[in-house]
Amino acid sequence: MRESLKNSNRLVIKVGTSTLMYGSGHINLRTIEKLAMVLSDLKNEGKEVILVSSGAIGVGCHKLQLHERPTSIPEQQAVASVGQSELMHIYSKFFGEYGQVVGQVLLTRDVTDFPISRANVMNTLESLLNRGIIPIVNENDTVAVEELDHLTKYGDNDLLSAIVAKLVQADLLIMLSDIDGFYETNPTTNPNAAMFSEINQITPEIEALAGGKGSEFGTGGMLTKLSAASYCIDSGQKMILTNGKNPTVIFDIMQGEQVGTLFASQKEEYSHDGTH
Repeated sequence: MRESLKNSNRLVIKVGTSTLMYGSGHINLRTIEKLAMVLSDLKNEGKEVILVSSGAIGVGCHKLQLHERPTSIPEQQAVASVGQSELMHIYSKFFGEYGQVVGQVLLTRDVTDFPISRANVMNTLESLLNRGIIPIVNENDTVAVEELDHLTKYGDNDLLSAIVAKLVQADLLIMLSDIDGFYETNPTTNPNAAMFSEINQITPEIEALAGGKGSEFGTGGMLTKLSAASYCIDSGQKMILTNGKNPTVIFDIMQGEQVGTLFASQKEEYSHDGTH
């Protein structure tokens, strides 16, 4: 199964706030620059790359020198407005240094839920890729209020990245997080925790192993990653969850190495002639 990842041509990379920001609330420029280098090199190699990036509110808090995430919806949206433009400025700068052009795509759930607007999104992403532009996708936190305390939005960029992967029929979704993969027990409290190499179905038992929310500046947690993985499995697509602290791990994944946890439906294990 891992060997087949070498043939992946269209990639969606999801990066979380915990990868983009230090725990102190400052921006992790070193990691962002490495991410830009890795994705640019993959593109030079002939791959098609879409980046789904969290971080608008985290970067906005940094820009506005806020020490904690605002609690009210209007304040969060205002901070997201500042942070989204700052985040794109940073991405544009670093990707530009490697000769790449990026394009911003902000989405809300109603856009991808309705057929006409969903088709427009697919056409836009295809057009960007055809022009050699790297799309950078985020949820439009400035206008979509349901993410933070309501239930009708994507809820987090983990699910958004899985939806984008399906929209563009990506060969692989790589989710960069602050954990090496999906574990049988919490690795922060149990140093002997075993990591799953591959999961083919999101069962109630698997869900029970997931914990609560993630970092101070993000909205996700292991449960949201399992929801994204379930979406990918149901769509017949592959997803890898791994640690994003060093984005060059993406190169290892593309070489078929045993990195992170691979989520894929069992039918993917069979070749076209029906053999294992």
